[in-house]
Amino acid sequence: MTDQAVNYDDVKQYRLDPEREQELVNTAGECVFIWANKSGHPIGVITAYVPVDGKIWMTATRERVRIKAIARDGRSSVVMTSKGTPMGGGKTVTYKGHTVIHDDAETKLWMYNLLAAGMAMSQDEGNAFTKGLNPELFVKFLDTPERVVLEFTPEMSIPFDGDKMAAGTAAAYAQFAAES
Repeated sequence: MTDQAVNYDDVKQYRLDPEREQELVNTAGECVFIWANKSGHPIGVITAYVPVDGKIWMTATRERVRIKAIARDGRSSVVMTSKGTPMGGGKTVTYKGHTVIHDDAETKLWMYNLLAAGMAMSQDEGNAFTKGLNPELFVKFLDTPERVVLEFTPEMSIPFDGDKMAAGTAAAYAQFAAES
């Protein structure tokens, strides 16, 4: 029996396959966006995003501390989970990368429309925010002079598949039982 079969010290074998990682990115809809504050401490918020061409696009107003922090230092991270998606729970991906702030009208309207369309398509009857969402009105609420768009470019990923871990654990338990 290998070390991986008897403990969780090395979980590299439980990597999320690339096609499942892309499915997660395309379906999660929310991520934890993480940056460093002035003293270097990491801090994050949960935010909606739109994935386009390998990048993660988000929005916030200039007054948010994350905007000031990213203006100082674009190094950042994004974490996504499959919980609440059709994929079920147990799948995650963490990205290390850099974020750029955009404040031009063309980029802002492009992203707002993508975000509104995505939120309208994923309307959840139990979610008072998205229930009956009017995409055009949503874009108008977003399109203010203080709002900016964040473009996150991943540079490294840590993908994890809890289903693989569960299957490996079940196999190890069965082997333990057979040897006992």
